[in-house]
Amino acid sequence: MVTSVLVANRGEIACRVFRTCRELGVATVAVYSDADAGTLHVREADAAVRLPGTAPRDTYLRGEAVVAAALAAGADAVHPGYGFLSENAAFARRVRAAGLVWIGPPPEAIEAMASKTRAKALMAAAGVPLLAAVDPAAAGAADMPLILKAAAGGGGRGMRIVREPRLLAAELASARAEAEAAFGDGEVFAEPFLEGARHVEVQLLADTHGTVWELGTRDCSLQRRHQKVIEEAPAPGLAEDVRKTLCRAATDAARAIGYVGAGTVEFLVPADGRRPCFLEMNTRLQVEHPVTERVYGVDLVALQIRLAEGAPLPPGPPPARGHAVEARLYAEDPARDFAPQTGVVRALGFPGEGSTLRVDTGYAAGDTVSPHYDALLAKVVAWAPSRAEAVRKLAHALENARVHGPVTNRDLLVRTLRHPEFTDARTDTGFYARHLPELTVPREGERLAALVAALADASRHPGAWRNVPSQPQSKRYRTEPGGTEHEVRYRCTRQGLVPEGFPGVRVLSAAPDRVVLETGGVRRTHPVAVYGTRVHVGPHALTALPRFPDATARDTDPGSLLAPMPGTVVRLAEGVAVGAVVTAGAPLLWLEAMKMEHRVVAPASGTLTALHAAPGRQVETGELLAVVTETEEESA
Repeated sequence: MVTSVLVANRGEIACRVFRTCRELGVATVAVYSDADAGTLHVREADAAVRLPGTAPRDTYLRGEAVVAAALAAGADAVHPGYGFLSENAAFARRVRAAGLVWIGPPPEAIEAMASKTRAKALMAAAGVPLLAAVDPAAAGAADMPLILKAAAGGGGRGMRIVREPRLLAAELASARAEAEAAFGDGEVFAEPFLEGARHVEVQLLADTHGTVWELGTRDCSLQRRHQKVIEEAPAPGLAEDVRKTLCRAATDAARAIGYVGAGTVEFLVPADGRRPCFLEMNTRLQVEHPVTERVYGVDLVALQIRLAEGAPLPPGPPPARGHAVEARLYAEDPARDFAPQTGVVRALGFPGEGSTLRVDTGYAAGDTVSPHYDALLAKVVAWAPSRAEAVRKLAHALENARVHGPVTNRDLLVRTLRHPEFTDARTDTGFYARHLPELTVPREGERLAALVAALADASRHPGAWRNVPSQPQSKRYRTEPGGTEHEVRYRCTRQGLVPEGFPGVRVLSAAPDRVVLETGGVRRTHPVAVYGTRVHVGPHALTALPRFPDATARDTDPGSLLAPMPGTVVRLAEGVAVGAVVTAGAPLLWLEAMKMEHRVVAPASGTLTALHAAPGRQVETGELLAVVTETEEESA
């Protein structure tokens, strides 16, 4: 019997595994990097062991250090979570060789699926339907569009969509470089890119006695940067014969490699809803596993532990009931190419959290989102008897959540859940490519939110009313994200605070933490939270600005390339050096931030006259990376 589990991971998944361990009466051990010393997963564990350093390669990816930590803390089992070493066969063998229980599939099964190219060969032999591979060297216009994929990776790293033959060579070189940097393996393969396809997966569970469960389907089509954003179970709108084909192919795949434990087989379902094709098998727990747990009433982590102990599964899984939808709340700005955000989480709470609304997070108020790891703040999961009810519940919970701190994708999630294509279950992997601009327009009510912020501040610093007319009070705020500035005016009168420029708006009461307004006979209460210059009014975030702009401030020199986020320079584009001639919009370098690579492009056409970036260098937001000087001809 397992008595103490070390989780070889961090953040949300470590906290989630610890929760199940506590329920089972199993002790918990955390590992942490220097950047994670005060985080929630460390605080929640019974014991914690430091992994010196900050970068993943020095900490969470050092298998020998993780095993040594487990032995030092007296753990008798290791759970890998997802990401990091979760699909590393050598690490699984190292854990077993140390006499510890590995809460995961056999190393041989991990190895069989570690390379997507080898996995496809195995699946073809098992009769699992596949997309035909394309030789990039011989690809032409008839083969477009293509998708390039890293053979050894996932999470969108080393992945490119190519629509024109002339771009293939450059994109292939870029994908190989990214794959080599991310996974230490530059192998990249190509296959047809299916426009309008859905991403559907099947959850599996297998024991050491030959029983394999399939726990239904999940739809994970809504993705940004080839990473999932919203998932649901069961996948809506699948024809019954297609659903059976998917589940049969998934169990065939598991049996073909002698799989044990929890795993997921992923497929593409073409736009016509027929002929699903195998994508890959993830030999670990998936980020989106809670939607399956809610529909089937199971705890997959508890089952993983029992399977690792050698327990058999019952002959069949429990019946499915209802529908579950999960949204991933990220610290990122969708309007700026999903740029990751950092900073202190001031508040994180969701109305209705409990039996039908589940929140998995690795953060609490006061914790800091660092640039070193994934930007996932929380997974919010709603369950209901029907899909429509679950979607409505999740949208309401997100819209009314207290999410104070860094900019997040909260508004994008709410608008997605209410978009007609989503409510009608007509989404595919191209959803955000089609609709991102309309989903990231500024929120309605920003100016009213600025007024509320000003009135709350006025209540905090009340002034005497005057019996003679005087100039109105004025305050300025900038919306976050978006950067739109709003100036609002109000007067202090015998009757109280009176706003100017807001016809029909009457102030019923104003306090530092809430303002009550009446508009057109309708009364609404607006909660307010202030953290320094940042003000949160309901779902709106604003920054209080000085009354008078700084006369000494000046704009950045034209042609200056500033870091859009904190991160590490991972590589420069070919030929990038001082003196090189560059074109506006052409990639100059790549920054790695929060487990993702971000392309940084030339701000103008001209000559590169300064370069302050080099591979391996850590940079902060706004730091000068390079300067492009425009010639007179280019300027004209």
